[in-house]
Amino acid sequence: MEGVAGTDEVAKPGTMIRFSDYTKTKFFRGIDSRLEFIDSLLNEGRYGAYLILNFWGTRELTMVLLCLAGFILGTWDVGIGELSGGGDYNRRGILGGDESGFLHISDMSLILSLLSLISWASFLVLLWVSYPIMRENMVYLVIGMSFIQFGYIKAHADTPGFPADSGISGWIWIIVVNTIMMFLSVFVVRRAVIETRDIHVQRRHAHPDPRVIERAWKDHSLKTWSLAIGIWIFLLNVSFWSSTHSVAPSPGELDFSYFLVFVYLTTGVLASILLLAIIWMPEFMLGTTEKTIQSSRAREVAGEEIEGLKAEQGRCPVCNQQTLSIRDSTGVISSPCGNNDCSGKGEPGSKCGQCETKIPSRLVCGNCGSNTPVGSHFGRVEAW
Repeated sequence: MEGVAGTDEVAKPGTMIRFSDYTKTKFFRGIDSRLEFIDSLLNEGRYGAYLILNFWGTRELTMVLLCLAGFILGTWDVGIGELSGGGDYNRRGILGGDESGFLHISDMSLILSLLSLISWASFLVLLWVSYPIMRENMVYLVIGMSFIQFGYIKAHADTPGFPADSGISGWIWIIVVNTIMMFLSVFVVRRAVIETRDIHVQRRHAHPDPRVIERAWKDHSLKTWSLAIGIWIFLLNVSFWSSTHSVAPSPGELDFSYFLVFVYLTTGVLASILLLAIIWMPEFMLGTTEKTIQSSRAREVAGEEIEGLKAEQGRCPVCNQQTLSIRDSTGVISSPCGNNDCSGKGEPGSKCGQCETKIPSRLVCGNCGSNTPVGSHFGRVEAW
């Protein structure tokens, strides 16, 4: 999952290891430097697992158990034979009155199905109540899940053996629903979280020292969280395909496979836990510092002002006279080159882009002559 540092509302200072301080491996980098990105993803994944193991509590465990109960109760067929028998395909629907197929299943299947629905409803209610700033995004993800489920039902309704013997019409449904899911999860939810994270870091972690800002960006990395969304969508596809594929043929042609049920259970439970982690992580990262998680464009439409850092001219900490150091809107400080014959600028401690001379980390005030660190020329902002 991802590095998190802005969680003072959740974890007390000193009780959580920052991602920048977390032990990292360089296994793949040792094999080939081009594989360094794999190490980066694995390190963030390990750190995400550390956060989950240390900061998930009774509430999250309850939601995981509700998911497990919902899957098991909804697929239990041992001693009942409702699913493996294929049911009565002449009856269908849930709210169809006396002819409703839901009301003509065996009593035990009806009881288990109702308990399964209660478990899923409880899971969604807990998600809604527990993570208020992710509510809107949670709705988008649940809508996307519903579209994928409908797509596989429609594809199997036309071709029970889907994808075998399926024409382009069957695949069109799957492509369309996954496109909708990708739009909702990547271009809506992910974008909203990423842009809210950017605003959070710029507001809450502004600092005159660019190294502190760079550390904050690393601590708030969302690379593996973004990858988790892709894995979640893949697991949803496998789970929904296996569930519909196992019961799609007519009773006379149905060859019920408990292996498909096992695949459905396994991938479904993993997908549900991933969904919980995907919703939990931004809430844990941002805490109560944000009212809601929205994209920058959504904030503009809602009339919410986005406060960005303004460029700031440095001032001598001794006499308050303006100096030649400048901090731009991203928090990066630049100072003039130490070579009197060069007009270049750069970050303190780096090399000048024009003459390769090291940019000094201290400045001499032209008014009072004091020699002070460049960082002290800017008003400090609380970094936590």
